[in-house]
Order: sequence, then structure tokens, then C-alpha cells
Amino acid sequence: MSTLSGAFLPTLVRREHASLAATLLAPPIALAAATVVNLGLYVLMGRDPVAVVYAMLLEPFLSWASFSEVLLKTGPLLLIAQGLAIGFRAKVFNIGAEGQFILGAIFASAIPVWFPQATGQWIWPAMLLLGTLGGALWASLTAFWRVRLNANEILVSLMLSLVAAQFLNYLLLGPWKDPDGFNFPQSVMFQYDAMVPILISGTRVNVSLLLTIALSIAAWIFMQRSFIGYKLQVGGLAPRAASYAGFNEGWAIWLSLLIGGCAAGLAGAAEVAGPLGQLQRSISTGYGYAAIIVAYLGGLHPIGIVVSALCMAVLYIGGDNAMVSASLPIAAVRVFQGSLLLAYLVAVAFVRYRLEWRRAACRSQP
Repeated sequence: MSTLSGAFLPTLVRREHASLAATLLAPPIALAAATVVNLGLYVLMGRDPVAVVYAMLLEPFLSWASFSEVLLKTGPLLLIAQGLAIGFRAKVFNIGAEGQFILGAIFASAIPVWFPQATGQWIWPAMLLLGTLGGALWASLTAFWRVRLNANEILVSLMLSLVAAQFLNYLLLGPWKDPDGFNFPQSVMFQYDAMVPILISGTRVNVSLLLTIALSIAAWIFMQRSFIGYKLQVGGLAPRAASYAGFNEGWAIWLSLLIGGCAAGLAGAAEVAGPLGQLQRSISTGYGYAAIIVAYLGGLHPIGIVVSALCMAVLYIGGDNAMVSASLPIAAVRVFQGSLLLAYLVAVAFVRYRLEWRRAACRSQP
């Protein structure tokens, strides 16, 4: 004979309406939680947590030179994240922005590498345009495999990033290698007309930052005020309803991936035509992966992404400072970035769900 007994178990129950206040508080709470956890990690590593916090979170704001570098880092992070967020809201997960960023840099570099003596103010705009095309073409490979062959876009886009990195190595160790570069894997230095004009005198901040801000405004208009953006969001939130209404899933996948590829390619072009001034292997600094954190930390909203991109740029510059002044390894900086995303996902889970203790029925034998 069996008897019925039960124990109380925690269960996540979806809320009918997510609180706006809780939604807005989730990012700062995640940042605070990640900071506390990482401070404990630094103590275990034998580092001075006060020195790390000062170098990582305060030093970037203490001088104009440091803050200008924050603005410089904000540009590519913001641009890539805005492009990715559009696809993420449509439930199209482009994880290959790093590869699209690299292809954008390669396509843009073709002009000064092949025509080093060319002059004229047309060069840098043409480089940005060509870089945008390169990112879009690389993203189109993922779109083709997803739509035509039903391949997982996460895996395809991620693997293509590795292919892009090897293609960059081939060019810089082979046909595009600077013969006068002392055997370093880099292209020739670009001519003056191939450089994006400086926006703020005395800094490396260039005109591409204005372009990034303009495109962020365009992303907000596209997602909040356009019918096409509305269709993408409906396709992500309710794919069956979207299909019933006649929305084309393949079209949404192509559009989402191409927008993300264009944004990443443009960011790559602005990087080589801006602060670097040549094509280098160090162009692959993880912007494409960090932009995923930026997009989600900003709640996939164009305005929130602006704030989160600035925060992530502070962590980039502050992390460099901490490596010098507090002897912090670069791996610890990356752990901070990853834990920030994890903390945000946990916070968002409790915004959308509530924890309840429910009795679970089970059978026991006498």
C-alpha cells in the first residue's frame, strides 16, 4: 500500500505583468552584484580590492584623456550592439559579429592597401561603405545556411568568426603584409585621406562616433515607430501569430542578420580607418562578443544600449588601468564582463518570474 506525501519545492511562476521599475533596476543591480562578486575574487587573488575599484571604475572619469578613450571604445560597442539587438528581439541570434567586424575591417582596408597613393576626401567614406558591405556579405552566409538548409544560426555565425580570423591571418602573413614592417603581421600604414577625421581635437575620438549616435537614433525609430520593426518584434514574441498574419520568417532572418552584419562591418571599417590607421591582427579585440553583453544589459532597447555601451567601455579602459596599476590579469577583466551578463540574466529572470514554494506530490512505499 502506498501513501501520498509531499515536500515544498521552489518553483518559478511567470508574472502576468513585469514591473517597469524592476525592469529599470535590473541592470544597476546586476552591475552591483557582479562588482561585489568580483571584489571577493580579487581578494582571493591577493589583490587590493580598493585599488582595483579605483583603477577600473573611477580612473576612466578622472581625466579628459581617459574619458576620451572611453568614448572611443563606446563607438564600436554601441554600433554592433544596436545591430545585434534588432535580430535578438526577432529571436534571430547572430553570435558572429566578431567575424563580421573583421570582414568589415578587411574590406575597408582594400582601398588603401591596393591604392596607397590615392588622395581625396572620398577615400574614408568609401572605406566605411565598403566595410559595411563586407560585414553584410559575411552575415549573408549565415542567413543562407539558416533559411535554405535550416542550420542553427548560432553555430554557423560563431564558426564563421573563426574562419574570418584565419582569413585575416592569411592576408597579414601573406599578400597584404607590409614589406617594410619589420616582419610584423600588419598592412602598410594608411594615407592621411584614408583616416576618419578627428571629432575632438587632442583626442583619438573621430567622426564615426557621430555616425554611431545617428544610427542609434535610427535603430530606435526602426524598432519603435516602423511597421517593419513591429513585424520583426511580433515574429520574435509570437512566431505562430506572425505566421498566421502572413509574416515571412525567412525574410525576417535575412533582414535581421544583414542589419547586424552591416553594423559590425561598419564598426570594423571605422576601427581601421580611425584609431589604428592600418590593418592588424589585433583588430580582433572581442568587440563582437562584448556587444552581446551590451545588447542584453541594455534590455535590447536602443536607449538602454547607449548606457550599457558606455558602461562596458568604462570596463575596457578601467580594466587596462587595473592591469597596470593593480597587477590584475586580463582574464580577471573578462571574468568581470561575463559575470555581469550572468548577473543581468538572473536579475531579468526574477523580473519576469516570481519564486513560489509549492508542495510536490510523491508516492512513498510503507
